[in-house]
Amino acid sequence: MDEGRKRVLLIAASIFAARKLTQYEPGARVPAIICAIADSIRWAEQIMEEIDRRHPLKPTQQETSR
Repeated sequence: MDEGRKRVLLIAASIFAARKLTQYEPGARVPAIICAIADSIRWAEQIMEEIDRRHPLKPTQQETSR
């Protein structure tokens, strides 16, 4: 996975996590927070996979994007 895609996943996961994390005490590292972050990353990955499925790269784009 290239750095650009990692940044996109980070942004999406951060948005998902922020919505969930607002209900917890700031700075606390409890299992619920760790789980919320892991879930957010998983959701972001699933969204990126669906985008790739619906809009695959053309053969010339695949070689240059790596």
